[in-house]
Amino acid sequence: MDSMPPGPRSQNLAMINVLRDACSYYARCAHRFGDPFTLPTPFGPLVMTGRPEGIRTIYAAEPDSFEVFVEESQPFLGPTSVMQSNGQEHLRRRQLLNPFFTRSSLIEYCATMADAAAGFAAGLKPGDHFVAQEAMHDLSLQIILRIFFGAEPTQLEAVRDALVNVQRASAMWPVMALFGQLRRRFWGLGPLARLARAVDMLDTTIHQVIADRHAGSSAGGLIDLLLAARFADGSSMSESEVRDQLVSLVSAGHETVARGLAWALYWILRQPEVHERLLAEFRQAGWPTEPDKIAALPYLDAVYRETLRLSPIIPEVTRRLRRPLDLLGYHLPAGVGVATLAMLVHAREELYPDSRSFRPERFLERSYSAFEFVPFGGGTHRCMGANFAMYEMKIVLLTLFRQHAFRLIAAAPMRASRQRNVIVFGPRSRVVLVVDAPRSRAGGRSVA
Repeated sequence: MDSMPPGPRSQNLAMINVLRDACSYYARCAHRFGDPFTLPTPFGPLVMTGRPEGIRTIYAAEPDSFEVFVEESQPFLGPTSVMQSNGQEHLRRRQLLNPFFTRSSLIEYCATMADAAAGFAAGLKPGDHFVAQEAMHDLSLQIILRIFFGAEPTQLEAVRDALVNVQRASAMWPVMALFGQLRRRFWGLGPLARLARAVDMLDTTIHQVIADRHAGSSAGGLIDLLLAARFADGSSMSESEVRDQLVSLVSAGHETVARGLAWALYWILRQPEVHERLLAEFRQAGWPTEPDKIAALPYLDAVYRETLRLSPIIPEVTRRLRRPLDLLGYHLPAGVGVATLAMLVHAREELYPDSRSFRPERFLERSYSAFEFVPFGGGTHRCMGANFAMYEMKIVLLTLFRQHAFRLIAAAPMRASRQRNVIVFGPRSRVVLVVDAPRSRAGGRSVA
């Protein structure tokens, strides 16, 4: 017999709480109703869990057991986006894209990451103030656009402007997604109409770039490889498919890294002992420039992992069941949504003692399974850009600290909130940094 876990009754009240402070609300629900609990949503009931055994059950299920819970969670991604595909179609597109995220491919991208980070750092001088979220957004967007579109400045500027315009226009999408009555054009004056116009401009821009590449005006970048890529049956992606993958990978790739870097700077600078230990590791290692040496620094890795544990960028991963699933004593019917909650499993005291504290040492003391530490999801839908994000975050942090000393302004406790799209979370308030002085080892060649 089908059964559902308990949960809040009022859908509207639940959605208001999700928009206001999802992380705290999910924790309250788990405390009140137990784990798992059922959240009423406009898209149907959503069974949520932060228990490792529940996460294991979901991630270990067959790929065709699930489909996307909300088909238009980010409407500008496109219908063929690997992030919004289901079952065998998702696996087919993922297999096509996987070669772009192998270790050898990632190492090639690291020079661009280091060059862009060094350029940003070189533009800073003692006394400068900047907002980490804004600066890291611009930096990570510059990095990923250069990697995907090459070095042609006119194309880069056009794509950047179009993408930023879409991001601004989608600011109201979380509210529109949860409250369907707002998804109307309102005679071309409402937020949905503005978003549609911005998406149209982005589409026009991307298709113009694709047309230029077909005409032979290559400026390098992964776009050329995407256009040349072939599925297992020898067929290629249509221009619309290439557009959807480009927009998905660029959007997800820079938004998540930007929030992660903002959180990392906040946590590192808020705790002097962490800051000093990290700098000591950099000095002892000789401020390395080789990507693998940077990635292998143990305390930097622990800081990176602790940042994503305490401040997961995507704290909820949702799917809809295509077939029944037994989950933690409940027999869930097909059509019900399921979600893994990183913020709950990452806060379990039996796994992470003193879980509310930023303590990177815990990752030096023990290792965690793929169902206990889940910043990038898991199973067949695990984020394919996880290692890309790892390299970029570590390279940018080392490059910034190699050239400057920073202080955090107003280091009050910071809470997470949903950002410009419905998926990504980041610091609720502005993380403001001030540049103190350049470091003695400000130089150093770029990562190659």
